[in-house]
Amino acid sequence: MMRLQKFLAQAGVCSRRRAEAYIRAGKVMVNGRVVDEMGVRIDPAIDVVEAFGRVITSAEPEINIMLNKPAGYISSCRHGGRKIVLDLVTVKHRIYPVGRLDRDSTGLLLLTNNGRLHYRMTHPSFDHEKEYLVETKVVIQDTALEALAKGVNLDGRPTRPARVRRKGDCRFAIVLKEGRNRQVRRMVEAVGNEVCGLHRVRMATLRLKNLPSGQWRYLSEAETTELKRSLGL
Repeated sequence: MMRLQKFLAQAGVCSRRRAEAYIRAGKVMVNGRVVDEMGVRIDPAIDVVEAFGRVITSAEPEINIMLNKPAGYISSCRHGGRKIVLDLVTVKHRIYPVGRLDRDSTGLLLLTNNGRLHYRMTHPSFDHEKEYLVETKVVIQDTALEALAKGVNLDGRPTRPARVRRKGDCRFAIVLKEGRNRQVRRMVEAVGNEVCGLHRVRMATLRLKNLPSGQWRYLSEAETTELKRSLGL
């Protein structure tokens, strides 16, 4: 975490003293809200800072990484004594996972130090798709797949309509436009079955393709450009 005025100074916007004056004058926003008091700390990798109508980025190079997460790893930057996804990636810059895959789930995970990209990929209002391959404990019935597509009740409200394709007796693909906690697993439980394998293959325009389990790579320039365009960046 870093004090807001220090971040503005390091990003080359102004001196730290001038940054404090801009903050007191209400000219700085963090995550869409005006900040006008001292002492506010931000995480430069996640929080979106704006001043004078433009987004301020740090001097660090932008890092965007695709990881094929194996089972057994936590999608977090720290988790006392347990394996985390950052253990699999060797870069010197601070990066953060975008969204989460639970410990037993596998597949595509994006890691970045771009706060705007992180925000757009995780905030529900931006409506991007996530696609999963699902394996169930017993045969999944057509009626159950239809129910998943229409939406099932979780926590007192229905899930949004989804696209569902059967891939086998106990396998199907599902495309969601929301990301509630352990959503796919809970949806399958709601139709009387159980997930025994969950693998994410796509996030927005990013596709995992043939990246081996546990391996990572930088996004290509074309992938980054297409992703940002799809998110309105």
